[in-house]
Amino acid sequence: MNLRDALIDWDDPTDEGSNTAHVVEHGLTPDEVESALFEDDTTFDLSDSSGRPIAFGTTITGRYIAVVFEILNLADPLILRPITAYEVPEPKD
Repeated sequence: MNLRDALIDWDDPTDEGSNTAHVVEHGLTPDEVESALFEDDTTFDLSDSSGRPIAFGTTITGRYIAVVFEILNLADPLILRPITAYEVPEPKD
């Protein structure tokens, strides 16, 4: 299964506590989050604080971000639900 084929689960941004609103609170857009998740050079790990999957990648606007997410469905279609996303320093080579 290709991550690029994943569906992204976003809440209505007007819903209190929505994942969309939470991302916006960190100065990001859903499009930026999705672009960082789907980049070829995106790396994946587990979050030290939550134990959830975390992705590190570059957005369509050139910002380097971390995206903490849940996997809602591993079968076809793969469904990912961003929990939070925020800008982080880009790793040094």
